[in-house]
Amino acid sequence: MNYRNLFDGVNNPIKLENGRFVVPINFDNGATTPPLKSAVATINSNIKNYASIGRGAGPKADFCTKKFEEAREDILEFFHVKETTKHTVVFVKSTTEGLNLLASVLIKDKKELVLTTRMEHHANDLPWRYASRVDYVDVDDLGRIRMEDIERKLMRYRGQVKYVSITAASNVTGYINDINKIAKICHKYGAKIVVDGAQIVAHQEVNMQGECEEEQIDFLVFSAHKAYAPFGSGAVVGLKEYLADVEPFLKGGGIVEHVYDDSLEWNRIPERLEAGTQNFLGVIAMARALKDLKSIGFDNIALHEKQIKEHLFSKMKEMEHVILYGDTNNIDDRLGIICFNVKDNNFETLAEDFAKQKGISMRYGKFCAHPYCDRLLGERYKTTYKKTEEETGMIRISLGLYNTMEEANVFLKHLSNCHKN
Repeated sequence: MNYRNLFDGVNNPIKLENGRFVVPINFDNGATTPPLKSAVATINSNIKNYASIGRGAGPKADFCTKKFEEAREDILEFFHVKETTKHTVVFVKSTTEGLNLLASVLIKDKKELVLTTRMEHHANDLPWRYASRVDYVDVDDLGRIRMEDIERKLMRYRGQVKYVSITAASNVTGYINDINKIAKICHKYGAKIVVDGAQIVAHQEVNMQGECEEEQIDFLVFSAHKAYAPFGSGAVVGLKEYLADVEPFLKGGGIVEHVYDDSLEWNRIPERLEAGTQNFLGVIAMARALKDLKSIGFDNIALHEKQIKEHLFSKMKEMEHVILYGDTNNIDDRLGIICFNVKDNNFETLAEDFAKQKGISMRYGKFCAHPYCDRLLGERYKTTYKKTEEETGMIRISLGLYNTMEEANVFLKHLSNCHKN
């Protein structure tokens, strides 16, 4: 199937610095993906009915409220937890906001202990640092998390760990963590699991229910803009019993039953965690994109991306001037994410050249995961930054469903010629 035809804007030519027009190659899907045409059509067909959610009297408000609530059900179904009725969906603008929300409402005391890892994006590290006491599971020399180290930490703390917060897939190496297996370990020691699902949702099926009760994912957060839907929307999918009585992260309209001069009564969940006017168009576009991914089939998605990933790894490993990071031999547990450098080339300059001279977009730097990148770059014990030091970083390729083998070959041709003699 030609998946590319399902997406909007991917074939629009751009003008390069030399004046030439090309169809750009976007290898920066780990940051933001282009929208599915169906998601854009959902917005266009509903924008004429746009109105406030939940608090208006009138046909448009009723229509939008109905569609908004249907999107919650769609998301619960997408993650296989609709029938269990244990989870609810709280709409947020991004994974970052969702993780900050959870750190704010779940942690009752700064002394409470949260276990996370050195693989995490800053969004799944910094909120816990400020809300709680944090310990970290480190990564091995190839950048993977060891399951036994998670259990070792939990065993050592003897039930003190309240939450284990971990990414489902790394935004740097693409390593996929077995979150259901990790959930089982967490529950064995009385901890709940929080999953950063930002990188996994568009690429692999996520079953939050698991194969048994012990494998249940308690909380998962993701963003629409990494799953082929536009606008600032995302969601927290979490256990109702843990969110039912929390104090709202944001205060304002829509989250209260009554406000008196000297007291108030909070609304029920999930409304009590959704202050202000919601992003109706973003939410329904997100729900539509997830439906389409499920319809396409995650086996088909994985196969398509696997073929391009394996081709890129194979050819890049043959180039002596290319430095690759992470495990390049056993790549079955890696999404289509490849980080690299080119000998004798500055990562920033090279990435900018690919973008401006060739129309190939990639991410460069440390991808909002500095401690993890420092380890991959061999700077494991770097704790402070000195302005006199030359900044280090990498270039990242991150594949999407619409990318093609032809695009991979165009990139490889330029990469083979970019080193200094």
